[in-house]
Amino acid sequence: MNDQVLQDASVVRPEPRPAAAHRLVCLGFCGGGTGPYRDWPGLLADDTELALVCYPGREGRFAEEFATSWDELAADAAESVLRAAGGLPYTLFGHSMGGWMAFDVAAGLEARGEHAPAQLIVSSCNAPDRGVTERDRFPRIEDADARLLDWMQEIGLLPPYVVEDPDLSEMAIELMRADIVVRDSYRPAPDAAVSLPVQVLYGEDDAVIEPAVAEQWARVARGELRVDALPGGHFYTKPLWKALPEHFAPREEV
Repeated sequence: MNDQVLQDASVVRPEPRPAAAHRLVCLGFCGGGTGPYRDWPGLLADDTELALVCYPGREGRFAEEFATSWDELAADAAESVLRAAGGLPYTLFGHSMGGWMAFDVAAGLEARGEHAPAQLIVSSCNAPDRGVTERDRFPRIEDADARLLDWMQEIGLLPPYVVEDPDLSEMAIELMRADIVVRDSYRPAPDAAVSLPVQVLYGEDDAVIEPAVAEQWARVARGELRVDALPGGHFYTKPLWKALPEHFAPREEV
């Protein structure tokens, strides 16, 4: 029974659509959960269900230990993605660290001949084959607690009641630091690549993204590749983030 509860908690479906023919499966970014994606169902086609992967140590999986390495989290995420897809065709989306995780999961599923996504969309991340560079270390493990809290408030991760509660703030910082440790442990597998259609989204003013992002992603995306620059920084603009699925390439046009 406990195993089943944990499995159910790893996938959140904000608006269940039992008749769905396709799913959009989303992976979280560093320090984040499923909250930033929960308002997206109304932006999706009627035949598409939103399924959000919840990593260990947060939300419905709060009682579980955080993952301590990239490989540990990637294995957990791959299992959750397959449960989220439920055998249907699906698009896999990830933002920032979640973009690398989405690529890693998709590449692994393809290599093993498992149920890989029909489409991969990655947002605000450089090509993963470079590994973690100083440019990608944003935020940084050495940042002070106050700086991490400021950053989480800037991107809308922390509601006022969390900021005002020292215990909740401490928990948010602990989660962020745990995710930073996982991100910084990422080591790309040699020759990892995907052959499925890939769309790369990035903010025109994002200092994390390298100018050669399109050329770099072309090294690991060996099928159709589409690269789109959008207004704003690492999280675009607030209105754009809320409507981000409107910028996703149609499945048949990637």
